[in-house]
Amino acid sequence: MKSFFQFLGEAKSEASLKAQKLNLKSDGHGGWLDSRGKFVATTEDGKLKFVDKKKAKGEEEGGGRKPAVQQPAAAKPAAKPKEQPKPKAKSGEDKGEVVEGQTETLTVVFGRFNPPTVGHEKLLKSADRMAEGDDFKVYPSRTHDPKKNPLDPDMKTSYMKKMFPDYEENIINDPNMKSIFDVLISANEEGYQNINIVVGADRQAEFENLATKYNGELYEFDLIRVISAGARDAEAEGVEGMSASKMRKAVAEDDFAAFRRGTPKTLDDGDTQALFDAVRSGMGIKKKKDVAEMWQIAPKFDHKGLREQYVNDKIYRIGDIVENLNTGLIGRIIRRGTNHLICLTKEDYMFKSWIRDVMEAVVNYPGPSGVPSDQRLVGTDSHREYVQRMTGTFDIKNFINKYKKKTK
Repeated sequence: MKSFFQFLGEAKSEASLKAQKLNLKSDGHGGWLDSRGKFVATTEDGKLKFVDKKKAKGEEEGGGRKPAVQQPAAAKPAAKPKEQPKPKAKSGEDKGEVVEGQTETLTVVFGRFNPPTVGHEKLLKSADRMAEGDDFKVYPSRTHDPKKNPLDPDMKTSYMKKMFPDYEENIINDPNMKSIFDVLISANEEGYQNINIVVGADRQAEFENLATKYNGELYEFDLIRVISAGARDAEAEGVEGMSASKMRKAVAEDDFAAFRRGTPKTLDDGDTQALFDAVRSGMGIKKKKDVAEMWQIAPKFDHKGLREQYVNDKIYRIGDIVENLNTGLIGRIIRRGTNHLICLTKEDYMFKSWIRDVMEAVVNYPGPSGVPSDQRLVGTDSHREYVQRMTGTFDIKNFINKYKKKTK
């Protein structure tokens, strides 16, 4: 049995700090569990040591994990030469064997797809081509709100599979994949050694800076490549100029013909009308007066309106909680630039966003109101914290003062 001082030393060890960054949880006996509750690592000499997945699985089936004493390396069956990790592949040593049929490299696409368009079809084709036969997965984001994300995740994924049938198996409807960090951490846990992230040319630098910055902290890959699927031009006609913003604009203007031009031929007129109606309903449009201002629906088509709101300090103030529409990261604004924001997640990870690429953060789907029931119960701490997030106040004293009735 470990002494108290051993446990204390372990809690402050390099292993503990690294496990915290990788979102691993301690089992109280020197072992570490991933986000799905599976045993994936142990603490050895104050360092985090990953076990291979086959061993972990065998321990689970055996009714529990053996004591955290590792067998000598010589006791393990010798791996076949072709399965041995490359000399530089340190991650292969940590992550263990890749599951049968899984490639070393995973190519991913993470995006809103709200609604899906022919432009997205081009993106998926490019990503599939760049995967070169390796594993390829598409993760639609989970955010759901009336202005910029009118389709809920389940409906959106369903339409994507219908519109892009060649990639039906690649499109993953996973409620845990809320941000690009979630995708990368999951891929790391699954044993992939390399990752390709395919994005539009206008988002390449943002994803590249973010993904590589936290490699070795949140996840560990031998190689991270952020690949451009090609430039996009909002003013262009056809596939090159098609975007979800243009589709929402068409719905707001009740222009079904323009909306139809943005959908692939795999979607017939009936399904396209149903998608048009779903987006319209999701945006809460019943009459023309219900249409929100264009800078809210599709900011790239109303730069002036967005800029006026920002400069006049009506939106995106210091302390506000916002979500990056490209990466799914949610954070508090700590600095305002001329046209960009510096934000900090609750885990203290920093990211930068152009004002056109953010929105006020909302509690993600599911839930009839978009807000979990425990946060709707007035008088509870969770409800207070929710209201504070929505109002941009993070200290209870400031919150009271902000809404205290003023007297003359």
